[in-house]
Amino acid sequence: MKIDLSKMVTESRNEASQYIDTLSTLDMLKVINDEDKKVALAVEQALPEIAQAVDVIAEAFRRGGRLIYSGAGTSGRLGILDASECPPTYGSKPEQVVGLIAGGHRAILKAVENAEDNRELGADDLRALHFNQGDVLVGIAASGRTPYVLGAMAYAKSVGATVACISCNPQSAMTEAADISITPVVGPEVVTGSSRMKAGTAQKLVLNMLTTGAMIRTGKVYGNLMVDVEATNAKLVERQKNIVIAATECSREQAEAALAACDGHCKTAIVMILAGLSAEDAREVLEQNQGVTRQAISAVK
Repeated sequence: MKIDLSKMVTESRNEASQYIDTLSTLDMLKVINDEDKKVALAVEQALPEIAQAVDVIAEAFRRGGRLIYSGAGTSGRLGILDASECPPTYGSKPEQVVGLIAGGHRAILKAVENAEDNRELGADDLRALHFNQGDVLVGIAASGRTPYVLGAMAYAKSVGATVACISCNPQSAMTEAADISITPVVGPEVVTGSSRMKAGTAQKLVLNMLTTGAMIRTGKVYGNLMVDVEATNAKLVERQKNIVIAATECSREQAEAALAACDGHCKTAIVMILAGLSAEDAREVLEQNQGVTRQAISAVK
């Protein structure tokens, strides 16, 4: 299969780093840092499309749908990283956000030869998850041409699901295939073609926004507090107490008592204190208000 890389921004040479191998270590790192500064500005240009994707994902979550990432290499690993952080941060179910990588689990740590070139494999991995039109697929590939991802995108569209993509090359095959195309154009890499650098950083920033934004929209955040955080270690137990104190301005003793009464669920403890309810009543009013803390408190007051 002949691949034309000449038109890909991510494969072009960066004039700022052409002689980076001749520089002192400090000057070399300054070049890398100067290039990294361009990434957030590139992501800024894609904010309207990111916002569109966030709203679609949030609506899917409200209806019981899932967010599925499909990627290969660095892109696939970034999707898996983002998905794996959602349950401990937001108390979401592990199956709500899922990252797929070409080559499966062993590809997370080591490259699997030719897996990213298998278009049908991308579709097969979605079939294995029983992907359906209530889900949202986000294809991730800096190049915008990865066959594995394109195969997943084509399958997702065939079942009527919304398809978004994150790539760093405009007018790519992925941008043409997606309903929502998120394309932060970060320019050529410091090391030519090493898209784990600026392109990977841009992808990570976008992924952060997609899940964080969707979780905020579905009531997983109150103010800027992660009120559905699961206390899976000593640090997070302490964080829960601090969240309840920050949200309610109660004493530490009140926070501990409320958390104990509701089995360590921050959101319920906050509603208990601010609305003056029992743990059972707080749970009920939260359920009646789709788990949105602010809405639940307003309903009581």
